[in-house]
Amino acid sequence: MPPKKKFTKEQIIDAAFEIAKNEGLSNITIRKVAEHLGSSIAPIYVNFKTIDELIEAVMQKVNELSFEMLGEVNSGTPFLDIGIASLRFARDYPVLFQDFVFSQNKINHNYDENMGASLIEQMKGDEDLKGFSTEELMTIFMKMRIFTTGLSIMVAGGMLPEEFNEEMGIELMKSMANDVITSAYNHKNETL
Repeated sequence: MPPKKKFTKEQIIDAAFEIAKNEGLSNITIRKVAEHLGSSIAPIYVNFKTIDELIEAVMQKVNELSFEMLGEVNSGTPFLDIGIASLRFARDYPVLFQDFVFSQNKINHNYDENMGASLIEQMKGDEDLKGFSTEELMTIFMKMRIFTTGLSIMVAGGMLPEEFNEEMGIELMKSMANDVITSAYNHKNETL
C-alpha cells in the first residue's frame, strides 16, 4: 500500500479557497477539499478539527487578500484606495465578494473594526477632511462605504453595462466622495 499523501495546512486552505472562490463558502466540504487535493479526508482532519475551523481559515485568507489588494493601491486618498480595492476584489472574486459582504460573522466584524479605525486615522491627515471631528469622519466613512459596497455588489453581480470599467468606477467614487464631503461641510456650516 503506498504511503498516504501529506498536505500542509496551507495547501488544504488553498484547496478550500479555490472551492469558495468558484462555488461560495457554504459549498466547502471536507469531501470536496479532499477531492480537490486528490486525497482521502484524513489529512484534512489532521489539520482541522471541524469544517467550521477550515472555513474560518479560508475567511482569514480572504481577509489577508483584501488587505493585500488595498496595499497595492496608493492614490494618496484612503477613501479612494479602499474603493478601488473593493471594486477590484468584486471583479476578481465575485462569488467570494458576495459571500464576504452578505455573511455576518466574527471575521467580518473584526475586519470592519480594524479597517474602519485605520481609515479614520488616515482620514484625519487628509487636507480635504480638515476640521471634521472623529464622529463626523465616521459618518462620512459610513456614507462612502455604503456607496462603495453597493457599487462593488453591482460589479460582482455583473449588473453594470459591459462598457463599465475600473476607470469609470474610480471617477464615480471620486464624484460621490466630493458630494459627500461637500454635503458634510455644508451641514457643519449650517449648524454653526
